[in-house]
Amino acid sequence: MNALSKFAALSLFVPVAVTTVYAQQDYFSNWPAGRSPLEVGKALAEHFVTSPHQHSPGTIFYGEVGTWYGALTFAELTHDTDLRDRLIRKFDPLMPGGAEAALVPMRDHVDDSIFGTVPLEIYMQIKHTQSEGAQIEARKYLDYGIGFADRQWENPQPDGLSHETRYWIDDMYMLTILQLQAWRATGDKKYLDRDANEMVAYLDKLQQPNGLFYHAPDVPFFWGRGDGWVAAGMTEMLRDLPADHPQRARIMAGYKLMMAALLKYQAPDGMWRQLIDHDEAWEESSNSGMFTFALITGVKNGWLDAATYGPAARKGWIAVTGFIDQNNDMTSVCEGTGKLNSLDYYLQRKRRTGDFHGQEPVLWAASALLR
Repeated sequence: MNALSKFAALSLFVPVAVTTVYAQQDYFSNWPAGRSPLEVGKALAEHFVTSPHQHSPGTIFYGEVGTWYGALTFAELTHDTDLRDRLIRKFDPLMPGGAEAALVPMRDHVDDSIFGTVPLEIYMQIKHTQSEGAQIEARKYLDYGIGFADRQWENPQPDGLSHETRYWIDDMYMLTILQLQAWRATGDKKYLDRDANEMVAYLDKLQQPNGLFYHAPDVPFFWGRGDGWVAAGMTEMLRDLPADHPQRARIMAGYKLMMAALLKYQAPDGMWRQLIDHDEAWEESSNSGMFTFALITGVKNGWLDAATYGPAARKGWIAVTGFIDQNNDMTSVCEGTGKLNSLDYYLQRKRRTGDFHGQEPVLWAASALLR
C-alpha cells in the first residue's frame, strides 16, 4: 500500500482532523496534469520570448511590460539563466540607441513610465555578475530604469503625490510597481515611501465599504481588471514593506478587506467576471489571474487564513490556467478599457486572445506559487 493509500485508509477512522491537515498542505501542490506552475510558467515565458511586440499605439504598452517582468521573475525563481538571457536580448534593442528604441513609450504618463520596471528587474538579476565589465553592463539598466522612476516625481503635487496621479484604479499597480522596483534595485527609502503614500491616497479615495474599488471616482463600476491591478499592486507592495513601516497597517487593512470581498464574488468554477458583481458579465482571465496572484501570495505569506483562502486561491489557479489555448495564449482577455460612466460600456467590452493583459498575471501567479 503506498503512502497516499495508507493515508486514505487512516482518514476513514479520523475523517475531520486528518483530512483538514491534508487539505491545508495540498492547496499548492498535486496539480492536475499540465497545470503545475513550472509547466505553465515555462510555456508562457517561452511563448513571450518569441512573440512580437504589442503596440498601443505605435509604442510598447504596459501589458507587455508586465509580461516581461513576469517572465523575468519566473526565470529567476527557476534558475533558468538561458531564459533570462534570451529575455534580456529581446530587451536590448529597446535601450537608448538600440534598433527598436523608437518603440519605447516616452510620454510622461503612468501607462508609459511603467516601462522602467523591466530594466530595473534586469539590473537586479545580473548585478552580482563577477566580472567588472559585466557589472558596468548591468549599471546601464539601472540608470535607464531609475530615469523613469525619478521622472515620475520630478514635479510632485502639493500633497507630495506624483504628478501622474489621476485616481484610476489601474494606477495602483502601474504607478506603484515602478517605484517599488526602484526601491528593490537601490535600497533608497524615498522610493518606498513615495509608493506607500501613493497607495494609501488611492485606498482612501477609491475603496468602497464592500472592499472593492470603483474604476474612478466618477465611474461607479467594479471593473474586473481594474480591481485586479489594485489587488496585484497591494500584494507586490506588501511583499516589501517592512513590518514597522507607518503605512503597512493601512495597506494591509485595505488588502484584507478586498480579499474578503473577492471570496464572495468568485464563481463556482474559480473565475471572476468582467464586472465583478454582475452575474450577466462574462468570465474574464486577466482579473482572475491577478486575484489569484494576490490570494496565493497572501496565503503563502500568512497574511490570509489558509483554511479560508487557500481553496479559493487553488481554484483560481486551476480555473485561469484552463483559459490557455494550444498556442499558449490566454483567451477571454478584456480589451483595453478606458473609463466611462455607463454599465453597457463595461458589459460590452470585447474578448481578446493573446493580449498581454492576460499573459502577465498568470506569470505572476506562477511565480507566487514558486516563491
